[in-house]
Formats: sequence, C-alpha cells, structure tokens
Amino acid sequence: MEKDGISTLKVAATYIGTIVGAGFATGQEVLQFFARFGIDGIYGLILTTLLFMFFGYIIMVLGKELNASSHLEIIRYSGGKFIGTIIDIIILFFLFGALTAMIAGSGALFHQQFGISSLVGNILMSIITVLTVLTGINGIINSISIIVPFLLVSVIGICVYTIIASPPAIEVTSAIVQENGLITNWALASILYISYNTVLSVAVLGPLGAKARNKKAILYGSILGGLGLGVGSIMIYLALFGDITKAATLEVPMIYIAGNVSPIIQIIYAIVLIAEVYTTAVGSLYGFGARIVNMKEHPKKGKITVLIVTLLAFCASQFGFTNLVKYLYPLVGYAGIVLLLCLVYTLFRKKQVKG
Repeated sequence: MEKDGISTLKVAATYIGTIVGAGFATGQEVLQFFARFGIDGIYGLILTTLLFMFFGYIIMVLGKELNASSHLEIIRYSGGKFIGTIIDIIILFFLFGALTAMIAGSGALFHQQFGISSLVGNILMSIITVLTVLTGINGIINSISIIVPFLLVSVIGICVYTIIASPPAIEVTSAIVQENGLITNWALASILYISYNTVLSVAVLGPLGAKARNKKAILYGSILGGLGLGVGSIMIYLALFGDITKAATLEVPMIYIAGNVSPIIQIIYAIVLIAEVYTTAVGSLYGFGARIVNMKEHPKKGKITVLIVTLLAFCASQFGFTNLVKYLYPLVGYAGIVLLLCLVYTLFRKKQVKG
C-alpha cells in the first residue's frame, strides 16, 4: 500500500475488480439482465455506468469519514440500527451467495473450456480464495488491482474484434433470450443490477475508502471505475449480439465469443476470466469474514470462519452458475434497493447539515 494511502488508479482498479466477477466477465449478467430489451438494454447500461460512479463515490467517502473496517459502520450510519441490521443481513446473505456463484462459475468455466470436471474448478477456486483472504485487506487490494487491467484489455479487445467481424443484430433479441419475471423493463434492470452489485461491493469499498489517499482519489477513482465497468458492459452486450442465438444457450458465452477470434485468444481469455472470478470470490469471502469476526484481533477464529464459510459455499455451488445469476442476483437486487435509498438519504442529510 502507498505511504500516504491508496492512489486513484488503485481505487478504480479495486472497484472494478470487486464488481467484475464471474457474472460480468462471462457475459452471463449482461445476458440475463439486459439482452431481452434490445436497444433499450444499451440505455440501461448507460444509466448503470452513471449509477456505478455515484454509489461508488458515496460508499468510499463514508468509508473514509467513518474509517470503516467492514460494511457495518457504513450501513449503521446510513440506515440506523433497525434498518442497518436488516441491510447487514442482506449483505451477509449476498456475500455468501456471490462467493457461491464465483465457485460455481469457475466450475462451469473449467468444464466448458477445458473439458475438466466442474468439481475440479470448484475445489481449486475454493482453495486459492481461502489462501488469499488469510493475507488480509492489503493483499486483497494488490491481487485485485493487478488483474483488472488485463481483464479490461481482454474484454474490450475481443469485443471490438467481434463487433467488427459480426455486427450486432439487436433486433432479434426478444425471441431468443428467455424471459425473467423478476426483471420487467430496462430501467428496473439497471437499478437491480446496481443494487445487488452495491450490496456485494460495499464490504470491500468501505475499507478501501478508509485507506484511500484523499477524497479526490475517491472521486476520480469512482469515475474511472464506473467508466471501466460501463464501457466493458456495453462492449460485452454488443459482442453477444453478434451471435445471440448461440450465446444465449451457454453458461459462459464470452468464452464462445473469444473462440470466434482464435483458439489461442480463447485460452488466454479463459485464464484471465478465471483470475477475475477469483478477485470477486476473494472480495466476497473477505467481506463476509471481516463482518463475522475481527481477523486482526482474532486470527485463529478468523481462519476457522473463513474455512467453514468456503466449505458451505462450495456445497451450495452445486446448484449451478446460470441459476444463481438468473434468480439469486435479481432477488438480492430488490432487497438491496433499501441500501441504495439509505445511501441517497445520507448524502442529502449531510448536505442539509452543512447548509
């Protein structure tokens, strides 16, 4: 970590890395949340980009002001004791769910790309995630910020090539992409997408804000992070519509898209994707563990908690990756709207107090 705090670029990279896990980089989130809305899905993704900047900034500034060590300080400050406790339970539930989805996603990836049993991918992801979390928050920030640039370059490069080679046919969407009664229009899709991602990221963004160099680093880091997430999402969206008929049937559609560029690019992307799944798994497990037990003060208890939580998530991952993204994520998104409202209320409350 930098002597005077974490820099703008590390703030942006860690923000992106916390969000960009199996759901984003496989293309499964974009497919499930936005693809059925055709051109309106693009509007949803533009709105999402702006909301990523906005909520990332609020959370990290609160983390800085409260010197947060977990998400608890932020949600208690924003929602009070009663609502804060409800949000706390939602966050804990989804951190566990996200860890489960990342373990499941790694299994799906290993099976689709390498023909290896998904169980092997599940086990490997569980082991490396546990080992990283036991190094603490600085090790996590470093591991995430190193991997993120490779992922963004890979995603944007593959998508640009695909968009040029196979122009997106957005008009075919409604007949191809399966309906989901939980998401009924593009604006709701955008809010739910932001909501569950905020629930997931607050556990890492709070402590990250506390360690950021200053509020300027947080502001520019939020803007850069939001732009990176938004541009990456729109690129994936357009690339999927190069062959949405096939992409909509796969658990890891972006691997298929990368394979259309070349077999070598497909393997490289698979490796980068595994690394990105790992960053979100690490963020989720750390956030859950840090809330349950203070790992600095009780290292032994912390290790046992981390091991038990990972074992339970490994068992739950057998439910399947696509099902987790399709049903778990929107449900948590609805619950997480309470957190978004509390954060907005906190922002206006602070402005009124200053005024």
